[in-house]
Amino acid sequence: MTNEQHQRHASLVRAIVATRDQSAFAELFDHFAPRINAYLRRLSLEAGQAEEVTQEVMMVLWHKASLFDPAKSSLATWLFRVARNRRIDLVRRDKSDRLDPDDPALHPEAPEPADALIDAEQRDERVREALRDLPAEQLDLIRKAFYLGQSHSQIADETGLPLGTVKSRIRLAFTRLRKVIDADDRIDTDP
Repeated sequence: MTNEQHQRHASLVRAIVATRDQSAFAELFDHFAPRINAYLRRLSLEAGQAEEVTQEVMMVLWHKASLFDPAKSSLATWLFRVARNRRIDLVRRDKSDRLDPDDPALHPEAPEPADALIDAEQRDERVREALRDLPAEQLDLIRKAFYLGQSHSQIADETGLPLGTVKSRIRLAFTRLRKVIDADDRIDTDP
């Protein structure tokens, strides 16, 4: 747009503000409404929605023309910003009213088969038994690290043990647990 067109649009807006000049509004409407509608259609709004938002934007021009400041932006920039914001509002409203049938929250997981539940219970019992067989200092470190969520450094500070000792005792505990659980798994799978 030329500077002359910007000046003309600004003077038409001043006429709307000063005297509610309907012919000034009609001229601006005829110029901007088709452009705003096309812009909204390019932003993927359906024809009816684009028309509705265009009407809202033009009503903003009629009712709030006094908010337009030609020193800050052109009328086109102001109106297209209003259109963009109205489109965002429309999309937000539409999304809040619809449920997505593919939303995982609407599809509960299938219940685990009974044999999988029994296997999990047996595995949990083997882990509890293996934990009971650990030396007390290793069990205490496992409890702090995995049940209380403490870092190795926190455990070292709390127990007064060197960090390397904490790490090696946790590693030893896991090695013992793995051997017991793996041995039980081999017994369970042997015919």
